[in-house]
Amino acid sequence: MKDSSVISAFVLGLCLLLGLSFVGYFLGTSLIQFKQLERSVTVKGLSEREFPADTAIWPIHFSAAGNDLPKLYEDLESDSKVILDFLLENGFVPSECTLSAPVITDKLAQGYEKSRIEFRYSASQTITVYSEKISQVRSTMNSLGEIGKKGVAFTGGGYQGGTEYLFTRLNEVKPSMVEEATNKAREVAQKFAQDSDSSLGKIKRARQGQFSIQNRDTNTPHIKKVRVVSTVEYYLSD
Repeated sequence: MKDSSVISAFVLGLCLLLGLSFVGYFLGTSLIQFKQLERSVTVKGLSEREFPADTAIWPIHFSAAGNDLPKLYEDLESDSKVILDFLLENGFVPSECTLSAPVITDKLAQGYEKSRIEFRYSASQTITVYSEKISQVRSTMNSLGEIGKKGVAFTGGGYQGGTEYLFTRLNEVKPSMVEEATNKAREVAQKFAQDSDSSLGKIKRARQGQFSIQNRDTNTPHIKKVRVVSTVEYYLSD
């Protein structure tokens, strides 16, 4: 009876030992695999391309001065007609040209002494061209000085001042640029894995940076540089 109890206790102890050993081995293997999965590398990929602008916003500022207010309004109306006719002759349509309300300044009302001013009133107005005809805007801009010879006074930095060129097709180029940036990031990660005698695994996490649109340089604002950087983290394994 006593021998039977000893044998049972021995068998039970052996089973517990084997069970604990198996659990220990399993947990040890799992920890090693977990640590291997935690090995990773974070890389960045850049995609940068140049595109022509597709929309131009061209404000044409002009002004007039005088002592007769009604006559001043007539001068502005005459100048605006000269400019609009010139734009239409150069291929623009009325829907692309917007005329702002005139701004009149009364210098006497602002406290100037009458004896010190030649013209009591000064006025300014703006015609804004909003067009997708980039080359046409640029060529017409260069020849607008022709009507300056007719007595139209341009202000606000001249007839080229404040012209803005836009690139509005970003959504069209986003997918291919993101793909390019991601591929370049993977190339860098593969090189790192190769140099460290590792194998590149799956993506652990990825983050797409913001797209930026800038002028190529100050002399070519109609050429836009579009840029995006993708940050990708990959798993590494032996």
